[in-house]
Amino acid sequence: MAFDDSSSGSNGAIAAINVTPLVDVMLVLLVIFMVTAPILQQGVAVSLPKVKAAALPGEERQLVVTIDPRGSVYLNDVAIRVEDLGPKLSAILRQQPQKQVYLRADQNVRYGEVMRVIAAVKAAGVERLGMVTEPPRDEAKR
Repeated sequence: MAFDDSSSGSNGAIAAINVTPLVDVMLVLLVIFMVTAPILQQGVAVSLPKVKAAALPGEERQLVVTIDPRGSVYLNDVAIRVEDLGPKLSAILRQQPQKQVYLRADQNVRYGEVMRVIAAVKAAGVERLGMVTEPPRDEAKR
């Protein structure tokens, strides 16, 4: 508690809040959120091929099938077998028939593995399959 001895000689208490601990806590929380935010958005790490292509219009909650460099398949960051991918997508499409599926495949995955996943997606009744790529380096800098 602080005392004011500058006015009229009376010793009255000054009501003041010490904000230093509050600022310290807020800075620590800011650092924590800055470190964890990129980790939460990462998903499955793949090296996407770099090609020129126009972006597709996005939807709120997308269905993303990912093939990582080892050939493992994921549906929205959940590991799934290729044999189970078709029935799972069929069940989702019965609920939301206009849903689009996006395919993210590492550029080092064998072509046969990618085609096997595409066949499973098409067998599930998916009519719209988007391929996710990255722009070439020279265009990414513009």
